[in-house]
Amino acid sequence: RQQKWKSSITTQAKMPPCDFVPEKYNSYPYERMLEIREKNVSPSLRTYYKKPLLLHQGHMQWLFDHKGRRYLDLFAGIVTVSVGHCHPKVTMATQKQLARLWHTTNIYMHPSIQEYAEKLTSLLPDPLKVVYLTNSGSEANDLAMFMARLYTRNFDIISFRGGYHGGSPYTLGMTSIGFYKHGVANGFGCSTTMLPDVFRGPWGGSHCRDSPVQTVRKCRCAEGVCHANDQYLEQFKDTLNTSVPKTIAGFIAEPIQGVNGAVQYPRNFLKEAYRLVRERGGVCISDEVSFFGIRALEFEVPLEVSAVTKHNATVRTISVFFLLEIAGSLAQNLHFNTFGGNPVACAVGAAVLDAIEEDGLQKNSEDVGTYMLLELAKLRDKFEVVGDVRGKGLMIGVEMVTDKDSRHPLPTEEINQIWEDCKDMGVLIGKGGLYGQTFRIKPPMCITKKDVDFAVEVFHSALERHMKRAA
Repeated sequence: RQQKWKSSITTQAKMPPCDFVPEKYNSYPYERMLEIREKNVSPSLRTYYKKPLLLHQGHMQWLFDHKGRRYLDLFAGIVTVSVGHCHPKVTMATQKQLARLWHTTNIYMHPSIQEYAEKLTSLLPDPLKVVYLTNSGSEANDLAMFMARLYTRNFDIISFRGGYHGGSPYTLGMTSIGFYKHGVANGFGCSTTMLPDVFRGPWGGSHCRDSPVQTVRKCRCAEGVCHANDQYLEQFKDTLNTSVPKTIAGFIAEPIQGVNGAVQYPRNFLKEAYRLVRERGGVCISDEVSFFGIRALEFEVPLEVSAVTKHNATVRTISVFFLLEIAGSLAQNLHFNTFGGNPVACAVGAAVLDAIEEDGLQKNSEDVGTYMLLELAKLRDKFEVVGDVRGKGLMIGVEMVTDKDSRHPLPTEEINQIWEDCKDMGVLIGKGGLYGQTFRIKPPMCITKKDVDFAVEVFHSALERHMKRAA
């Protein structure tokens, strides 16, 4: 039976019920797991929390540790478990395909790759209809970067400061967060430009973002005019005029920055930036973890390349979409991927798309995400240390500051204590931002409003504890 446990922190928050009973944990003891981790696993693979969690099983929006303790997962395997942990439909599709064919490469056809490719590309408008399946986000962006250079016969790529596009030697040049930079040569042909961050940047106001919650910074712009957008575009033009040649290979950006803490730009920035890039002969690359952000962006602003890095949340279902003529440039020579389009991965990916549609998860993301943003905004208005709440759907960032006027990041030790307190009360969230000052909330799409009420109450309790410590 599920083991009952009490938090070490007093809170009024009551965890919503869950009928699922996890299996009994019967692997190595916790101390033995720690010992193996320290001796045999690379130290670069860091764990969360002072006392790392030993997770045993997952069910939809819930995770269970080795003692049977239940946690509300608001980080979803770092924004990958879209339909929920071990969703029955996806689990069944995986088991069915495993019993039929584990693996074969693209040198042969197998049903699931064609079925998945058709289903996936049908969700995007013409002419973005050619897909290349890869194994990771870094690999997808690496390929998108490579394709932009092949197709344009240009070399230079522009990315935003604060952007995360991968950790491979190639993509590390486009990644612009110091935590991920290593002391090796990278970035040849990559230039960064000012991030149009309307909360932390030099310009921004209360009407800039496409979000139910706006920044608390005041805005004097007339209706239909965005001073911040114009200023950030001038900075982008400055990069084009000073840092790159007259012709470029492309520009890569996340529609909403993820690792940097759900940073959003002024509404029309990307549309105008894409026009400037095309004038220089470059292609526009959207690096998107959720897939559906791309769809919204694509209908508004046509793209040449979309690198969907995580949306299907299971085994090797990473996608890069191209215009047909761009995809053709790669066919001039041999380019091969052993595991991209693996039969199991494709079957799983198709099942995930079916689950999203059948369970109404896009609508749920919009409704529950908006509800959560508005509830978190109430905490922003109550606590001086909550500087900004932002996002769209279930891609949410809560930026912590010493005070709203200075917007100085809350010290790391204080951030970590709030984070630990939330975990001790049964809620798992991520962290991000250039200074680690932003809580990242990206739960499975199946989360409910009752789950949100519990999570917000837990966060409220953690903030009250913080204020008592500060006093």
